[in-house]
Parts: sequence; structure tokens; C-alpha cells
Amino acid sequence: MDQPEGDVPQLREDDALPAVTLRPLGLEDVDDFMAWASDDRVMRFLKRPLCETREQAVEQIRDTVLGHPWFRAICVAGRPVGQVSVWPYADEGGHRANLGYALAHDRWGRGIAAAAIDMLTVVVSARARRTRRMQVVASVFDELPGLERLENARSQRVLEKAGFRREGVLRRYIVRRGGETADAVIYSFLASDRP
Repeated sequence: MDQPEGDVPQLREDDALPAVTLRPLGLEDVDDFMAWASDDRVMRFLKRPLCETREQAVEQIRDTVLGHPWFRAICVAGRPVGQVSVWPYADEGGHRANLGYALAHDRWGRGIAAAAIDMLTVVVSARARRTRRMQVVASVFDELPGLERLENARSQRVLEKAGFRREGVLRRYIVRRGGETADAVIYSFLASDRP
């Protein structure tokens, strides 16, 4: 069920951005993984099914995450609160990939997703630091040989902060679980966008 925008936790002025780290997600993280993988408010944006049981979450981590070439846990205080991944499109020979993320609902609106995407990025200059223009770190492109393009159709504000460029709108492009369709605003970052 869709939740109203007002249901998103709001950052208060006295809330500081928590220290965010990225690390591989493992089977030992299954209970933390359940915080977002079992929540329809989070998973409605993803094509994967909800993990309604701990066993389903273990299966998803084992079958989807562990062998994945670029899948990381977004951690706050050392505990996973979400995930970020780069999924190469097989039909494109690895030249294109989707940058995706999910974050536990109680962590929304706190700058954690933007900080995680920024961890994939490096500030290119003092001016860039002021404007929050970033570039994707060479390691993502280096770890996935042949990758030329990262794209995402769902995370507009986060991607703009990370230096992705808006390319356009694909009408009724995304098919969500249950068959509902939605428009997609496409953002991309190219390997050639790096200085």
C-alpha cells in the first residue's frame, strides 16, 4: 500500500547526518536486511518480491546478493540500514548498468541515501564541492570492465546531488509489482563524465 508523503520521517534541524559507510552485505545481516526487504513502502520501488519471512531473506541474500559483482550494504553505526548496487544489463554486453538503492523507511529523509551515493563519488574541485557536483569513483567503472553508463529512473534528488544528468521522461515505462505502471525520469552518469 502506498504511504502518503507525510509519512516519511522528517529531518529536524538538530539532527546531524549520521556517519555512513558501505560494505558487503552477508548472511549475518539477514535481520537488518529484513527492515527494508519486508517493508512494502520501500520495496514498492523495486521489482524484487517482499521478503515476508527470515527464510526468504536468507534465500535472497544467498541467491542474489552474495555472488553479485557490485552490491553493498549502506551502514550507519556499523549496522546495515539499506543497500546500494550496480546491476549491469546482460543484453548490452556490460556497457550499461542500473544504479539502485533501498533504505529502511525509518531512515528516509535524513540524507543517508545521498551520503551512500556520494560514497561512490569523489569531489572534483572546491567549486564542485559547493555545488554538490560529484563524479562516480573510477572503482565502480574499474570493477565492472566495459561499463560506460550508469542509469537510474527513480531517485531524482539523490542522483542530481551525485552529478547524474536528467535525460528525459519515459511515459508508463516502469511496471511495479502488481502490474501498476509509472513514468520514469531517466538519469545517467557516463564513464566519459569523469574528468
